[in-house]
Amino acid sequence: MPLKFAANLSWMFKEWSFADRFAAAADAGFRAVEYLFPYELSPDEIARLLSRHGLKQVLFNMPPGDWAAGEKGTACLAERQDEFRAGVEIALTYARASGTPRLHLMSGIGSGDAALAAYRDAVAWACDTVAADGIDILLEPINSRDVPGFLMNDFDLAARLIGELKRPNLKLQFDVYHRQIIHGDVTRGLESLMPITGHIQISSAPSRHEPMSGELDDRRVFQLIEKLGYTGNIGCEYNPAAGTLAGLGWMKAFA
Repeated sequence: MPLKFAANLSWMFKEWSFADRFAAAADAGFRAVEYLFPYELSPDEIARLLSRHGLKQVLFNMPPGDWAAGEKGTACLAERQDEFRAGVEIALTYARASGTPRLHLMSGIGSGDAALAAYRDAVAWACDTVAADGIDILLEPINSRDVPGFLMNDFDLAARLIGELKRPNLKLQFDVYHRQIIHGDVTRGLESLMPITGHIQISSAPSRHEPMSGELDDRRVFQLIEKLGYTGNIGCEYNPAAGTLAGLGWMKAFA
């Protein structure tokens, strides 16, 4: 069965405005999309774009706080839990309008027991809040080289929290690039963590360009993902090396 890929519209198709990237992705053969944030457009406009171009939206991030100032979420900041909860409600409005089945909850920049406790409580609250809508909450470990100080920077921590919180709609977002930077051992990570994985993303390591262009054997990674029975979309969260359309040839062997 061919693998399914979702274009990440925050990273790909940047030759177009955000609203025009939906058409560009559909024209390039994608049937699913994801991105960091939808909030520059209204929920209804997002829904219209998806419907007009026959696209399924598979993922986006909850509001990150002040992104321009370097914030990467507010979940671990105890003094900003009201803002965090308001952000969950905003994301839920967008998810309902677009039929998005999963939301990435960014931890934010922080460290120590207090930050971890706030994050844990925030994750539990978010899971309970969106459960009635059938939406999964995803935790993504992000490497400290790209985002210094990011609290959720370890796959073992993510697995531990998922196990401890015991929310059926709490899953791992397995980004192959971040896994390679943080731990290496990508294939064993996929094998051990697939039971709790709700979404996979791909890009080459260490350059974060198209798959098949880095230090990993991405062909083997894709074969293993298929062998392990993953049937969801694989998010293409990479920075095209020389233009989006020029770099799509790698997908022909898999899609």
